[in-house]
Amino acid sequence: MVGDRLRVSFPRWMSLADAQEAAEELAERMRRRIDPARIDVSARARRLAREYGLPRPKKVGWSEHQLSRWGSCTPEDSTIRVSERLAAFPSWVLDYVLVHELAHLLVDHHGPAHDDLVNRFPQAERARGFLIAKDLSPDDFDECDEPPLLSGDVRP
Repeated sequence: MVGDRLRVSFPRWMSLADAQEAAEELAERMRRRIDPARIDVSARARRLAREYGLPRPKKVGWSEHQLSRWGSCTPEDSTIRVSERLAAFPSWVLDYVLVHELAHLLVDHHGPAHDDLVNRFPQAERARGFLIAKDLSPDDFDECDEPPLLSGDVRP
């Protein structure tokens, strides 16, 4: 994937018709692979809450409208929403975002107490780097109070 496009390369010896057929097949396989409906995000969040000693959310769901952040949490009703864009990323990245949002059920702000909870997830730093590489340019740091690597924030 390059941005939101699938880039496919073929050897020179392959005919254009064969290359187009193979590209269509690969695109269909990729669409099926990244379909959020194939991932039970609620069950995943419950498992992560149990595994990392975090509160169990009442409702967890995908959001197609979250384009400016990876996830959000409403502690008042224990609801978590995660961006559908995460379905295309490695599972440990989705798990990190879920742990980040689960931690907000205990700590509603970003800071050391929240970071301590999120950093229980062994791949937290790696996932933060992955998300920054996917969506942030250095100029985007000006829009946040603190750079995401320091705050543990998962907003792009």
